[in-house]
Amino acid sequence: MKYSRVFINSFAYELAPEVISSRDLESRLAPLYQKLRIPMGQLAALTGIEERRWWPKDHRLSDGAIEAAKKSLLETNISVDDIGAVVYTGVCRDQHEPATACRIAAELGVNKSTAIYDISNACLGVLSGILDVANRIELGQIKAGLVVSCESARHIVDITVDNMLENQTIQNFSQSLATLTGGSGAVAVLLTDGSLPLKNERQHKLLGASHLSAPEHHDLCKWGLQEVGLKLHREYMRTNAVPLLKEGVALALDTWNHFLTQRDWVGAEVDKVICHQVGSANQKQVLSALNIPAHKEFPTFQKLGNMGTVSLPVTAAMAHDQGFLKSGDKVSFLGIGSGLNCMMLGLEW
Repeated sequence: MKYSRVFINSFAYELAPEVISSRDLESRLAPLYQKLRIPMGQLAALTGIEERRWWPKDHRLSDGAIEAAKKSLLETNISVDDIGAVVYTGVCRDQHEPATACRIAAELGVNKSTAIYDISNACLGVLSGILDVANRIELGQIKAGLVVSCESARHIVDITVDNMLENQTIQNFSQSLATLTGGSGAVAVLLTDGSLPLKNERQHKLLGASHLSAPEHHDLCKWGLQEVGLKLHREYMRTNAVPLLKEGVALALDTWNHFLTQRDWVGAEVDKVICHQVGSANQKQVLSALNIPAHKEFPTFQKLGNMGTVSLPVTAAMAHDQGFLKSGDKVSFLGIGSGLNCMMLGLEW
């Protein structure tokens, strides 16, 4: 995939207000820790995540996405009438139907010609939305589009903690650990064809992307419903972390090589990378396998945890705001999601 007329002009975000430390979660798991003789502090030691953020219990997912989208429009001063597509890409959504994007688009006041729909692709949702809107722009169908998402980990973590206390085994602890890293936030990514007058000066050019998949590993990480009784179902999430990391790294290496070949780049020419934020083990193994020095990457998982689809774009926004990403940098977004799917984007900052 190659692009010649697509720019990212805004990464606007909202962080959930409630800070939940790893110690907070471990205090709830004290009976399990005592039974299995797990020392306090292991959650942060194993994942590198000290805290994450959660929305209030009554928070509506589309509300977070709406606030992020309004920020994006305000900072660019783009007319809502120029928005040709609004795409919601979160794992979490308001309901099965209609598309969560519909309420967001209504609150923004888009016109009748705007395409409005949801995309779901695990933690790669925002990257998938970016490429979908980029294709529309490259084809000349629209001049601008918004990709929005809001993730909430509170509910699934609460359920997982209860399950871990009910089933106090080391296997259940291992398969539940990844869920405890979940954080919450919202993001809006504005893409244009570069022809619209904008208030801010961000013109990050999208150069291209690579996507490879390994769907034979679709069963390694799952979030859904399981039957717990007659006509009763309960939400659950489980992750087989060791094989998931192994196969994810292998797929990432194949995708990286494909990405570099397509862009006619060598690894050393990539100035900075922004990765999906999972934890310390994933960070170290992915960077090592791809031969990327740690100083080229900007991590946020220590304080924000894994915010699913929101993690990578929010990390990019923070990296820009703190001066890590500089004008002219060759930047790669590295995304790996359950499925397994891997997607890498190349940008000129």
